[in-house]
Amino acid sequence: MMDDLDRIMAVMESAFDPQWGEAWTRRQVETSLVLPTTHYRLIAADGKAPAEGQNAAGFAMTRAAPGEEELLLIAVLPSQRGKGLGGKLLDILSQDARSRGASKIFLEMRENNPAQSLYHKYEFNQIGRRKDYYTTSDGSRMDALTFVKTL
Repeated sequence: MMDDLDRIMAVMESAFDPQWGEAWTRRQVETSLVLPTTHYRLIAADGKAPAEGQNAAGFAMTRAAPGEEELLLIAVLPSQRGKGLGGKLLDILSQDARSRGASKIFLEMRENNPAQSLYHKYEFNQIGRRKDYYTTSDGSRMDALTFVKTL
């Protein structure tokens, strides 16, 4: 039977382009998930939580700190993009964060990430830039953009 870590990794391996080096290893995800401040959600293709044994169409993982959360990872299978699942995950994460006492959600991403339009649509605003933060697979450097959403 597929457990949640398997479902997260199946989405991650399909959704993240190796060119950008953004995918986490199974060990990194596993290590994060054992921490009490790390939270995750899975979503099925129908927009609900996947049933036991059902594959996930997407996932999101956050880390909580007093009064805030950080979106660590969010991904939707390429075959399921454009169906509103990423937005649904962001809505669920916002509700979850609020229920844990957060008033803000932060995220950081590479400057050319196409998800930027999704984040703007869901009221994330850019508040910072880290020059040359990411190194791509060809060795070039790329800025990181920091966003925040007030809950």
